[in-house]
Amino acid sequence: MQSRHLVLGAAVLLAQLIPFSTQAAGQQSAAFTIGEVAPAANTNSAPLTLEQAIAMTLSTSPELRSAAQSVAIAEGARVQAGVRPNPELALLREGTSSRSNRTDTYQLSQPIEMGGKRGARIKLAEQDQALARGDVDVAAAELRANVTAAYLEALTAQEHVTLAKESLSLAGKATNAAGRRVAAGKISPLEQTRSSVAEASARLELSQAVADAALARRRLAAFWGSTQPEARSLVTPDINLAVIPALPELQSRLDASPQMQRARMQIAREEAGVNLAKADRVPDLTLTLGKKKDFQTNVSQTVVGVAIPLPFFNRNQGNLLSALRRVDKAKTDAEIEYLNASQALADAHQRASVAQEQIESMRNEILPAAQSAFNAAVTGFELGKFGFIDVLDAQRTLFQSRAQYLSALSARYRSLADLERFIAVEPNVGNYTTDRNAK
Repeated sequence: MQSRHLVLGAAVLLAQLIPFSTQAAGQQSAAFTIGEVAPAANTNSAPLTLEQAIAMTLSTSPELRSAAQSVAIAEGARVQAGVRPNPELALLREGTSSRSNRTDTYQLSQPIEMGGKRGARIKLAEQDQALARGDVDVAAAELRANVTAAYLEALTAQEHVTLAKESLSLAGKATNAAGRRVAAGKISPLEQTRSSVAEASARLELSQAVADAALARRRLAAFWGSTQPEARSLVTPDINLAVIPALPELQSRLDASPQMQRARMQIAREEAGVNLAKADRVPDLTLTLGKKKDFQTNVSQTVVGVAIPLPFFNRNQGNLLSALRRVDKAKTDAEIEYLNASQALADAHQRASVAQEQIESMRNEILPAAQSAFNAAVTGFELGKFGFIDVLDAQRTLFQSRAQYLSALSARYRSLADLERFIAVEPNVGNYTTDRNAK
């Protein structure tokens, strides 16, 4: 009788952990989410939310800080691009044997840039600034998606630890119950051996789950520059699991992605380089003003001069050709970026759709059926209709179903994070231009 109470207690324990009830057919089962059974990993501190993890990453990430420093470098280049050429002071002396036979010439030369070189340099430097800011936007979008994926991976690992602990606890209770029934002569000792093997397997699974969780937490903490695993508990993010928009609608927003904006900035930068190469074809003018004094005659004369190179051979034709080819390459790279982003968007959308179907199937069919099968196995074992191995199989199936549900939910979140690399999935993000050729 006591062993029967132990088995019943184990069944009640598991039934409390699974938010599904075996009600009559036609009634809808309650929803099961990741965060319902998550214990606090550190009760002395508040849990770490996904929003906090993203904020910490964006404020302290070395990768994003490096990209921001590139903006400061581009600002210095912009300042230098607007600087005009320095004047040149020269002293020419003819004859050094004696003062009476010497002629000194003092002259000041000022180069004057022609063809709009300074304006072209400034425009190119400004495009470099915009390109550096575009790199920051791309890095921020990538970091946001990566830290979201790492957070959800760590959260899933945390929940797998919870499942493994529950499985080990139930396996231990089942082993004790089997031992008591063997002592009472109601079941074969083979059943106790099987339950002991199941308990040892559950202990190994818990050890592996703890190790995986520690690795996942270390990878998560690395995003904000920490070398120690994150100790705070993680909570399920408040992400809407409603059906995401159709793929054509998401692809129509792709032009507003940081990646495509940067690709267009690269084209504008190379076009500014073409304008600078054209401006460099125009020779610069050098004005000279000075004074020449002949000590032999004690006569001083004013020196005025103008110098301009003759573009007979070097007309900067090679640099202009290279600049034009760089524009063509930038446009081709933009096409490649669009194709890659479109393919990645389609892949993430497909994975999100499949994961959503799995979640609905697990919620509505598999998890309630696994719970019902486990309850039936426990009841049949108590009545002597089923063997203990049937209870263990039902228990294993139930926990595997819960683990699959966690994996499907995590895959849904990760695919949504991959979509967010390029676009905002929420429908109220604004209107986006659909004609990418116009841009």
